Amino acid sequence: MEKTLNRVELKGYVGADPKITQMEGGASIIRFSVATHEAYKGKDGVYKEETTWHNVAAWSSKGLPEFSKIKKGVFVEVIGKLRYFKYVTKTGEERFSSEIVALKMSLPEIC
Repeated sequence: MEKTLNRVELKGYVGADPKITQMEGGASIIRFSVATHEAYKGKDGVYKEETTWHNVAAWSSKGLPEFSKIKKGVFVEVIGKLRYFKYVTKTGEERFSSEIVALKMSLPEIC
């Protein structure tokens, strides 16, 4: 039997102040976006930079930084798993989305 792995590692900047939701049982969940950048040389020989936005969700638990420290512009390192889900809009349209569910997160200082 083959072993499978669902692991994502991101290092980037928080794109906007996160949304924190308190759940009934006392736990909280934070949702925010992270921008990663990749530079490459195009066919025309000119360097280009591409930004990719990732949706991140994290449940309050040990090993995660205090949610109040996560703000727009902060550099964050996230290790987690990729999750896909389907939802229905108010107009009845079916949509699909994905997010990174953070298992470990840190806010390293950048020199």
